Amino acid sequence: MITITKNEEVVLNQIEIYAREYPDGVPLNILRKELGFHEYDLVQILEELQDKDLVVFKDNKASLSDSEKELNTVNSKKDLEEMELNQKEIDTYKLIQELVDENDLISKYTLEGHLLYGDLELSNFRMYHIILSLQNKGLLKSIVKDDGEYYLLVE
Repeated sequence: MITITKNEEVVLNQIEIYAREYPDGVPLNILRKELGFHEYDLVQILEELQDKDLVVFKDNKASLSDSEKELNTVNSKKDLEEMELNQKEIDTYKLIQELVDENDLISKYTLEGHLLYGDLELSNFRMYHIILSLQNKGLLKSIVKDDGEYYLLVE
C-alpha cells in the first residue's frame, strides 16, 4: 500500500481525468491552470508521485504509470511522515526480534550498526528517535552489563 497526501491525490485524479485527452502526458501548464497550484509546488508533487511510481513526469508532461497500486490518503506531509515513522518502528522491532540472542539481548552497537548500515538505512537522528520511541512504548529497555551496553527486548 502506498500512502499519499491529499494534494498528491488531487493531482493524481486530475491526471486521470485528462489522460484520454492527452495520451502523451498531461502538460504541466494544463494541470497548473486547472488546479491553481504554484508551478514549484506542482512540480514537487509530481516528482513525489513519480518517486512512488504512480506517475511518469518527463518533459513537463505527466502521465499515469502502468502499475496498479493500492493507495492510502492522509491529510498532510506531517501525517505521512508519522505513518512512515510508525512503519519504520515496526520494521525496526522485527529486526530486533531477529537479532536478539537467547536472553533477548542485543549489543547497543550491534543494533545501531544494523539500523544505520543495514536494509533500513536510518539516519542517526531517526535511529535514536525510533529506539527512544520503542523504549517509551515499553518494547525495548536499555541495560548496562559488565561487558557493555545492551538493549533488552521486552515481549
